[in-house]
Amino acid sequence: MALFDVFNGDADGLCALQQLHLCEPGETTLVTGVKRDIALLGRVAAAPGDEVRVLDVSLDKNRQALLGLLGQGVRVRYFDHHHAGDIPVHPLLDAHIGDLPDQGTSLLVDDFLGGRYRAWAVVGTFGDNFDQAARRAAAPLQLTEDALADLRELGIYLNYNGYGERVEDLHFAPDVLFRRLAPYADPRDFMREDDAFATLRAGFADDMARGSQVAPELATDRHALYILPAEPWARRVSGVLANDLTQGVPDRAHALLTRLPEGGFVVSVRAPLVAPDGADVLCRQFPTGGGRRAAAGINRLPEADYDAFVRSFLAAF
Repeated sequence: MALFDVFNGDADGLCALQQLHLCEPGETTLVTGVKRDIALLGRVAAAPGDEVRVLDVSLDKNRQALLGLLGQGVRVRYFDHHHAGDIPVHPLLDAHIGDLPDQGTSLLVDDFLGGRYRAWAVVGTFGDNFDQAARRAAAPLQLTEDALADLRELGIYLNYNGYGERVEDLHFAPDVLFRRLAPYADPRDFMREDDAFATLRAGFADDMARGSQVAPELATDRHALYILPAEPWARRVSGVLANDLTQGVPDRAHALLTRLPEGGFVVSVRAPLVAPDGADVLCRQFPTGGGRRAAAGINRLPEADYDAFVRSFLAAF
C-alpha cells in the first residue's frame, strides 16, 4: 500500500501534516504547491488499496478527483475547514470537515489525535491568524509568554512562505520545507537548529517593510483596500500583510489586490476580526474565488472586474 499526503503549502497545511507524520511516521509521496494551488487531488496517481490523506484543501474544489479516487478503491482521510459543499458518503472516505470560523485544519487534526502534538497545532493556528483559538489550544501546555510568542512567530513565517504565484516565488518549496520540519516533535527545536528559520525571518522582515509603505487605495471606518505591485515580494507578503492589518484594526474588513504580470489581480480578503464571516461568500461571487468565512481570496480577478469587486467588497462588510 502506498501513502500519499496532499496538503496546502501554508502553515495550517504543513502543521496539520506534521502532526499526522509524527504520529504515523513512514514513507509518503507529497503532493502540494503554493497556498492558492488547491486543485491537488487530480495529481495523485494512486492505485486500489492505497491511502490518501488530504489536509487543508477545499473538498468542493477537488470533488471530482475525490470521487474518482474513491471509485478506484483508494482510501481517503480528509481534514479541512474550507467551504466543502455536500460531503460524499462512501465507505472509503473518512471526512473531518469543520465549519467553525476559528478552527483550522491543524486543530481538526489535533482533535483527531487527542492533542498528542499540540504545539504544532498551535503553530498552525497562529499561522492561520486565529490568535485567540491558538492561545486557548495552548493553555494545557502551560507555556511561558516567550514560548508562546515563539510559536506564533513560526506560524506566521510558515504561512508567509506559502504565498506566491509560483513555487519559484517562495523561499522554500512546501514539500522541501515539510521535510525540514519533519524531524522535530518540538517546533522550538526546529527554530533553534535549522537555518531555514533564519531565512524565513529575514525574508519576512524585508518583505513586510516594503508592504508597510503601501498606502490604501480605499479606506473607510469599515473597509480598507490596498493594491500591491506585480513583484515577487508583493506576492509573498500579501496574505500575511492582510492578516497583520486585520489584527491592527479588528473592526475593519481588508482586501489586498496584488497585480499579476499578465494583468489582473490576485486577491486576499479578510473579514473583520470582530465579525469573522462573509469573506468566502464575497470571493465565491467571482470565478476563481474561494476560501473560508474569515479569510478568502480570488486567484485571478480580471482588470475589468475591479469595479465590481470593490462594490461587492463594500456591500459585504
